[in-house]
Amino acid sequence: MTDLLLLPGDGIGPEVTAQARRVAQAVAPDLSIAEALFGGCSFDAHGTPLTDAVLGAAKSARAVLMGAVGGPQWADAPRDRRPEAGLLNLRAGMEVYANLRPALCFPALADASSLKRHLVEGLDLMIVRELTGGIYFGSPRFIEDLPGGGKRAVDTQVYTTGEIERVARVAFQLARGRRNLVHSAEKSNVMDSGLLWRQVVTDLHAREFPDVRLEHILADNAAMQIVRDPRQFDVLVTDNLFGDILSDAAAQLTGSLGMLPSAALGDAGRPGLYEPIHGSAPDIAGQGIANPLASILSLEMAFRWSLGRPEAADRILAAVVRALDAGARTRDLGGSLTTVQMGDAVLAAL
Repeated sequence: MTDLLLLPGDGIGPEVTAQARRVAQAVAPDLSIAEALFGGCSFDAHGTPLTDAVLGAAKSARAVLMGAVGGPQWADAPRDRRPEAGLLNLRAGMEVYANLRPALCFPALADASSLKRHLVEGLDLMIVRELTGGIYFGSPRFIEDLPGGGKRAVDTQVYTTGEIERVARVAFQLARGRRNLVHSAEKSNVMDSGLLWRQVVTDLHAREFPDVRLEHILADNAAMQIVRDPRQFDVLVTDNLFGDILSDAAAQLTGSLGMLPSAALGDAGRPGLYEPIHGSAPDIAGQGIANPLASILSLEMAFRWSLGRPEAADRILAAVVRALDAGARTRDLGGSLTTVQMGDAVLAAL
């Protein structure tokens, strides 16, 4: 069995993943690592962004670390074969339904945040995003011509009790090891799916987690509160669409989108999928200036959650902190280090 499958993908994905690989080999020389095509590069080579062979390899590995997918060169590909479709199919195929997106403000980067230092210093927020349901997967979905001209587009938001319960359970369990507070975000005031979400989370809380404090919040208010007083949150659980949006907003609190890792987890015993939440950044791809820390921190989560090596995870996290404290910065953080040089800084701190 492969311990770690790398899917570098497109754009800056290969650049940042290469630095994560260097760190993995430094902290765990015995780790078995494999690599495969995924995303747009797979479409170019095989006509599909995710081959059956690569999906099989992902499902049989202990952990999967991907880079990023997509780019303008694949914008005209059929929708079901675009790089983004491959990512959705990978998540669904691996059955990873709980997306953990931590937003940590490292002390050395408090002044790099778009908010004032006193609002973000000490920030430790965990967003738990439902990952395999909702509007990204619901049907029907189509664009149709209207009789009098123009078009109509339809996307369907669908959630079941079971889908909501399993991701909410992850959020409550995480909160028990943190500050024991969960905010559940939805739009129950205008959406039936949001109303069901609130009802299911409320019932689960009463049955299994009465010791955890639960607060319900409308998703639009959550967006405002994240930029008004982000430290009020501990664990924030929400659906696929709102989680996508709110976690990107939270990313800016940390100083850069290049600082945020993520873990996508399923039931016990299944491999986890780890990825930086930034995109493929085609505007800077190939320039060697992308920040690799989100990829390296995603690797840290893989060691912690799937590979069973918390001591390696602790070493990686400490090395990132030491590198930042020593002034290591890529361009997005106001510095001038290249991608490789930032990797060098983390390796030196190890």
